Amino acid sequence: MAALTDLSFMYRWFKNCNLVPDLSEKFVFITGCDSGFGNLLARQLVERGMRVLAACFSEEGAQKLLRETSYRLHTTLLDVTKTESIRAAAQWVRDQVGEQGLWALVNNAGVGLPSGPNEWLTKEDFVKVINVNLVGLIDVTLHMLPMIKKARGRVVNMSSSGGRVAVIGGGYCVSKFGVEAFSDSIRRELHYFGVKVSIIEPGNYRTSILGKEKLEARLRKLWDRLPQETRDSYGEEYLHTYTQKLEHMMQLAEPRFRAVTDSMEHAIVSRSPRIRYNPGLDAKLLYLPLAKLPTAVTDFILSRYLPRPADSV
Repeated sequence: MAALTDLSFMYRWFKNCNLVPDLSEKFVFITGCDSGFGNLLARQLVERGMRVLAACFSEEGAQKLLRETSYRLHTTLLDVTKTESIRAAAQWVRDQVGEQGLWALVNNAGVGLPSGPNEWLTKEDFVKVINVNLVGLIDVTLHMLPMIKKARGRVVNMSSSGGRVAVIGGGYCVSKFGVEAFSDSIRRELHYFGVKVSIIEPGNYRTSILGKEKLEARLRKLWDRLPQETRDSYGEEYLHTYTQKLEHMMQLAEPRFRAVTDSMEHAIVSRSPRIRYNPGLDAKLLYLPLAKLPTAVTDFILSRYLPRPADSV
């Protein structure tokens, strides 16, 4: 048994250390580089000596990243909800990479809000999140695919543990389940072109995806716009308890991003990238087991976390 364990460790070590050659000449396009995972990954890859094409949502974010990195990084502005913006970014990338193509696309841009109990949300609330996290990701990928196929490169899609088990209402988990499905289907199709697709499924990390407004204020806004009948069915105590539980979850969120960006980097530079990466202890010890348990068991466990509405049976 010990010998098998040693062999397994050595095999995994070899795969992790077996890197793609000529990394300094390869281009990587990353979306959502204003802050968070995308920002840190761009800096890591520049330090490694790769050519980084960083897409930011704001001019301020783009300029700050340019000032703090090297000549090997270039920035462009991108709104993933607008096809004309994606088309312009794709042409910009094409001009940068030329005939060698694009080695890696990292679909990192994402939002998490609005989130909350599904009945408290509107269709527009769902669409706002899904348009960025899923539809935008698909649109960017389709525009970049010819360049990725030319390089026989990589697609790295940012999903979430919430893409394996839905732990909160709203468009976030819905969009991440969609990212999982799109990534699985396109991975099988692109296999024949020598393109590899990896999915990053982090646990709970403290990123700007949660917004700057306090959680209590955000949920209160959702509550105040509800019809009185709906508020009566849940009860004021439900709002308070639900808010406390989410605040507790946010307090436990990991503030250090390195495990996530190291996973993304491995998917880009390794000859043998994994199909799925699960950075974060909570991803490995909580969310993955919940996703693999029988549905009735998972439902029972998660239902213990939710408060009981006033009109519950």
